[in-house]
Amino acid sequence: MNGVNRSTLRRQLRAARRSLSPLQQRQASQQLWRQLAQHPLYRRSRHIAFYLANDGEIDPGVLMAHARRLGKHCYLPVVTGWPADRMHFQRLVPGQRWVRNRFGIREPLIDPGLQARPWRLDLILMPLVGFDEQGNRLGMGGGFYDRTFAFRRRRQHWIGPHLLGLAHHCQKVAQLPAASWDIPLDGIVSDQQIILLR
Repeated sequence: MNGVNRSTLRRQLRAARRSLSPLQQRQASQQLWRQLAQHPLYRRSRHIAFYLANDGEIDPGVLMAHARRLGKHCYLPVVTGWPADRMHFQRLVPGQRWVRNRFGIREPLIDPGLQARPWRLDLILMPLVGFDEQGNRLGMGGGFYDRTFAFRRRRQHWIGPHLLGLAHHCQKVAQLPAASWDIPLDGIVSDQQIILLR
């Protein structure tokens, strides 16, 4: 896919993941759980951010249910009304109330008392549109994750959350055009492989 710009690539890869059948989506979710459930990075993490699958994204729901059974604290991203470009991570609680954000995506009803600073989490599982073997991630284009984790560019020696991108194998490309604002991932997990980079 050399020579293809990011917006064209984004359209192609979104179409690829949306073309998967409901059965293929369910199988991919199970495979994702099998890939990660026994991995040391997941097993030692107590505070994990997930996401609710949308637009054909690989669904981490099976893994999140597993994490909750193990007593791990599970978080989901919430998009604030102001400033409009900010994302926070809110812990799921029993009796959780839900709303739809401005993108039509389901999220917990905002409660600042349940939100955690991103650097306090152990593991962030984030959706992506495309990826390559070098760990480059192509997102939806809103920049929410890149802005939220921009602090990683400034850190020197302290350990922050591990960032893992999740995807269907069909979203893999030979090489992604990187942008200066992209935040590097620590790894990528698809339904077929785990690529750990750092």
